[in-house]
Amino acid sequence: YNIPGITRLKGTLNVPALEQSLSEIVRRHESLRTTFIVQEGGKPSQYIAPATPLNLSVINLTELAETARETEAMRLATAEVHKPFDLAHGPLFRAVLLRLAEHDHVLLMNIHHIVADGWSMGVLTRELTALYTAYSNSKTSPLPELPIQYADFALWQHQQMHGESLQAELTYWKQQMSEAPPVLKLHTERDRPRVQSYRGRHLPVNLSKSLTSALRTLAQREGATLFMVLLAAFKILLYRYSAQTDIVVGSSFANRNRREFEGLIGFFVNTMPLRTDLSGNPDFRDIIKRVREVTLGGYEHQELPFAKLVQESQPDRELGRHPLFQVVFDLLTPDHNPA
Repeated sequence: YNIPGITRLKGTLNVPALEQSLSEIVRRHESLRTTFIVQEGGKPSQYIAPATPLNLSVINLTELAETARETEAMRLATAEVHKPFDLAHGPLFRAVLLRLAEHDHVLLMNIHHIVADGWSMGVLTRELTALYTAYSNSKTSPLPELPIQYADFALWQHQQMHGESLQAELTYWKQQMSEAPPVLKLHTERDRPRVQSYRGRHLPVNLSKSLTSALRTLAQREGATLFMVLLAAFKILLYRYSAQTDIVVGSSFANRNRREFEGLIGFFVNTMPLRTDLSGNPDFRDIIKRVREVTLGGYEHQELPFAKLVQESQPDRELGRHPLFQVVFDLLTPDHNPA
């Protein structure tokens, strides 16, 4: 369950400054120094190790022929992406530098999803850029100390998910999912496997610049966001494929609704179901309004962990499908990818 980051670095590279920058990021963010152990009785516990300099592993590929370098770099990158982490012993953040030529490097970074999410990778990239720029020019770190750490968020979340706060969240989501269809019946050319394999492929579809601009204009006119307009269109597509008017789609929420959380590396993201009623032959503008209402409600109640919702909802569980929803819709941007 890894989150890889692969960056091609062209030009003169100050390797000591890069290593110092990565070490400073690990020092700043306790999550990157956290491991997880199981105590007696099966209770999980986290351990935060003291900060120590990161050892940047450098692999020299310059002695290979140029074509062989690219092939070997791809092989090493693929191996690193799939290399498992030891949650009990760590580290849960790794960095490897491939040297292809004097002015050509590939930086491989890999983090286990238990201590980071998509948003975290944006934080990591911004901090690495700022620190490397400073250290390579013999300057000190320009980054202010973090006001809190991920463990503070974890404690706060545990405190929030009790008593009235927990019941308010559960009441909302139970009402939202009351008598929801357990399965989105999409017609496929093969039967659904009894156990999910998690194998898949990508099918890229590009929207033109003019179409994207028109969609943004439509969203603004309807008091919605681009995400809401695209989700409305996606749900219409699912309706046409399934002939179901009750459509439940999962979506990722960044769950960083406090300023102090925005600059932290950690696992904040939460996935929740967004349910829309398409009955009554509504026009597209009406569907946008329905999606907007459901989405805004989801934003206001995004703090309930999805696992807690599944536990309390007690849906029929099958190994061949995901509980509550089987389709996910996310709108990702380079700086604010929640997942």
